[in-house]
Amino acid sequence: MPKNSKSVKRELDDDDVTESVKELLPNEDARDDSFKKSSLIADAVSVDKRRDAEEGLDVAGEERPAWGSKLQYILAQVGFSVGLGNVWRFPYLCQKNGGGAYLVPYFILLVTIGIPLFFLELSVGQRIRRGSIGVWNYISPHLGGLGFASCMVCLFVGLYYNVIIGWSLFYFSQSFQQPLPWDECPLLKNKTSTYVVPECEKSSATTYFWYRRTLDISDSISESGGLNWRMTLCLVAAWTIVCLAMIKGIQSSGKVMYFSSLFPYVVLICFLVRGLLLQGSVDGIIHMITPKVEIMLEPKVWREAATQVFFALGLGFGGVIAFSSYNKRDNNCHFDAVLVSFINFFTSVLATLVVFAVLGFKANFMNNKCVQLNTRKIVGYLGNEISHDLIPHHINLSHVSPEDYKKMTDIISGVMESDYPRLALDKCDIKDEMNKAVQGTGLAFIAFTEAMTHFPASPFWSVMFFLMLVNLGLGSMFGTIEGIITPLVDTFKLRKEILTLGCCLISLGFGLIFVQRSGNYFVSMFDDYSATLPLLIVVFLENVAVAWVYGTDKFFEDLKDMLGFAPSRYYYYMWKYVTPLLLLGLLTASAIQLALTPPTYSAWIQDLAQEQSLSYPPWGLAVCISLVLIAVLPVPVVLILRCFGITMDNTASGGPAYQKGRVLNESRSKEEDDDASLIQGRTPSEAASPVPGSSVYDNHGMPGPSPAEPTSNGHLGVSRRTGPASFRSPPTSSSEVAG
Repeated sequence: MPKNSKSVKRELDDDDVTESVKELLPNEDARDDSFKKSSLIADAVSVDKRRDAEEGLDVAGEERPAWGSKLQYILAQVGFSVGLGNVWRFPYLCQKNGGGAYLVPYFILLVTIGIPLFFLELSVGQRIRRGSIGVWNYISPHLGGLGFASCMVCLFVGLYYNVIIGWSLFYFSQSFQQPLPWDECPLLKNKTSTYVVPECEKSSATTYFWYRRTLDISDSISESGGLNWRMTLCLVAAWTIVCLAMIKGIQSSGKVMYFSSLFPYVVLICFLVRGLLLQGSVDGIIHMITPKVEIMLEPKVWREAATQVFFALGLGFGGVIAFSSYNKRDNNCHFDAVLVSFINFFTSVLATLVVFAVLGFKANFMNNKCVQLNTRKIVGYLGNEISHDLIPHHINLSHVSPEDYKKMTDIISGVMESDYPRLALDKCDIKDEMNKAVQGTGLAFIAFTEAMTHFPASPFWSVMFFLMLVNLGLGSMFGTIEGIITPLVDTFKLRKEILTLGCCLISLGFGLIFVQRSGNYFVSMFDDYSATLPLLIVVFLENVAVAWVYGTDKFFEDLKDMLGFAPSRYYYYMWKYVTPLLLLGLLTASAIQLALTPPTYSAWIQDLAQEQSLSYPPWGLAVCISLVLIAVLPVPVVLILRCFGITMDNTASGGPAYQKGRVLNESRSKEEDDDASLIQGRTPSEAASPVPGSSVYDNHGMPGPSPAEPTSNGHLGVSRRTGPASFRSPPTSSSEVAG
């Protein structure tokens, strides 16, 4: 029995061992699968790294920051492209250039200019993974000045754009009052009576609040008047917000985008719903969509539509390139270009509907007010200048509608004829009221604020409106500052936090000229001359650089390698022929307009309580010309330096050197390579050998890729259908590259 029991026990033990082995095998398979998956991921990463090494794009071996999610990136691009111009520029152009008919040339030019150029900037940023300076140095070192020109334009625009955010912050802070502070004109008291401030009485309460209480504006640009302390504090607050949001790069600004990009849409939809419930809003929308086809045939309409498309997408600033440079290499940037462009277009249409609904309400209100005032005049004239028989019996003079008022004045004017002008009766036509075109600050800070004073719960709507303006401005500012920071960090290897802080402090210092009492005139000057012509030149040269210097065929092969599919041939012909010609025409037309139109600005004259167009003084003209020249000066300067063999490389400070289609880093020594390989977990002996034809093995002991044969266009591509292709080893010197 003992012996049998031992044998039974041994059999049981054997069974336990068998079960244990069976339990272990699945786990081993799982670990093996996990190992294989991690190996595939590592191989894919190594393929991307080898591909970057092949083209010199991983010069310093640094890990480039990446967006937290695709949604974060799309919101950043939308926030940058959708700005204040969509709210206060597009509706004005729509009203001025044929109403609904204006959408036709705008949409055509969006497809022929906007989307191709937007796709081009997204592609080069994602492909080369550099800011604007590095991108255009890579495309052609002789055109490297394009990146510096973009930085200069971003700097100029950022200086005054943040001032507008400061104005919005001031109005936002003043909106928590009932009634709103711009609802009525202030009163002055003397020893005998109380009277309305003359400047306000001659204009309006909202106009007075804007020019006198907010800006405290001087009568001309030559009268500085000192700093406006309210606007100075608001400017400091605006730059503080921008600095805190940008201090960590896309890690911090990307999270802010969730609010700053989405909140304006919430406000616009709320305003649209509220506006449609207001009396007269439908009249405004009908006025907007009613096409005036004859105006659409004028060349000026097409030029203004092209300019609006150009600026609406933020082309040439470098912000689009900077944001896309943080994308994964295989991101479908074509889809992004189309998506963001159409979001921008529909945002402009949505904002236009909101603006015209509110302006229709305002026009209806002002028209009714006009009818009441003139009816009181008519009642006063009855029995003297006007006979009772001239008033139709069905009209109740205590409640006269606009239609009845028109019938009544038509009868009076027909009978009295020559004596009618002496009565000083206004026409009171709602269409005339809606045809008063207002744009820019006049729309946001005068017309819209006046309309909101008549809203029920007006403080709430005022808070929402100016908070929306702040968010729209911040979204554009983030892209503008990124267009400065990213190229400088990539080129000079500066620490992003310190560079961001320094950029904001310097910009704040220069921005003080915009918060003087004459500051609004400088805002207009920078808006008119620092961006329009320079940006057109920059984008035209960008298009030429890619299509004709780098080569459209070569660029298409790069896109096929990057995206995994060949873009439509439509873009080939757009980039190579159509878009450059359209840009050249737009550039020529803009230059002619600037040359033929004498530089002027609108000055607010306090005694007259109205605007007057004044010419710039000689020093003002010099500043206007300087803004254009300074912005485009880097392009010829870099071209001349490169032609004379002065490379302007930053290899001594760790920055990259460039040749056409390659990034070089001659300053990186073998010791640095060994250190980099140690950081990556490999000894120098395990690192990939730079000698062509040597055997290369990965971390798993598997043979690495063998030297690849170049394709017909001189590129080494990666086929997404047949697996990772082989890459040749990166050249060890600039002479090998040149060879």
